[in-house]
Amino acid sequence: MSFIDLPLAELREYRPTVTEPADFDTFWHTTLAESRAVATAPVVTRYDAGLTGVEVYDMTFSGFAGDPIKAWLLLPLKGDALPAVIEYNGYGGGRGLPHERLSWVNAGYAYLFMDTRGQGSAWGSGGGTPDPHGSGPAFPGSMTQGIESPGTYYYRRVFTDAVLAVDAVRGLDRVDATRVAVTGGSQGGGIAIAVAGLTDGLVGAMPDVPFLQHFERAIGFTDANPYGEVTSYLAVHRDAKEQTYRTLSYFDGVSFARRATTPALYSVALMDEICPPATVFASHNHWGAEASIEVYEFNNHEGGQAYQWLRQAAWLQARL
Repeated sequence: MSFIDLPLAELREYRPTVTEPADFDTFWHTTLAESRAVATAPVVTRYDAGLTGVEVYDMTFSGFAGDPIKAWLLLPLKGDALPAVIEYNGYGGGRGLPHERLSWVNAGYAYLFMDTRGQGSAWGSGGGTPDPHGSGPAFPGSMTQGIESPGTYYYRRVFTDAVLAVDAVRGLDRVDATRVAVTGGSQGGGIAIAVAGLTDGLVGAMPDVPFLQHFERAIGFTDANPYGEVTSYLAVHRDAKEQTYRTLSYFDGVSFARRATTPALYSVALMDEICPPATVFASHNHWGAEASIEVYEFNNHEGGQAYQWLRQAAWLQARL
């Protein structure tokens, strides 16, 4: 491995102009309003996970178009008006099993881990949420599903699911709706950034080596998937570049970062071949509120891992 991007001093000042459609806000306001209009109350069922120190619930809530989205809800044994952390998953993974997700609940938080629709079979312990919506021709993976239009694009559904997960958690009896934070690594970090740009009143956002940022630089800069899925798609669909980039402009994390009103703690790895550092700094440097970033100089896409969780836990506790 080697440093693959700009020097750190330049990265800290990197504020590119990112293409943004004129109807960006209208598109997302309409999308969320339509799905909220058909949402039903979450179904929360006690689940025997073989754990005695936490309460575990199998939760299903309404996502995009009212689709049922699975999640694990973990609660401390005691306490009301709890602060909450919602976590979104990395690319290809599912919600897995509850015992894999014990850090935040043992730190005293109500914790929701959202399944990612249509994923969950590339690594980890599996997922349980289908994506019932069709797609036009696409490269294998999720990045180009429905990319011929913003209305049909895969991440329109995922980002909507993620925002409605916040709605669902805020409505839980033991949760303080004013103290909800979002986090996630890689794809999960990109989802957290989108949620922060679409949701008011969060107490914090903690995107870790986030994916889905500054598409115009990422595509073609790195050969690695998932960005490479778009490159491969365009290598076949040679006349689709303009429409592809137009669709992606509705989902670029930099545009969501500009609209964020909650503080953020980012992380970046300077040898990251999957999410190039400049794409992460582009998002961080455009963040609409207070933001800081942890830099892991000699790491690839794994970033800080357990070290970053310790930083997140201390940062969030200080905010509460």
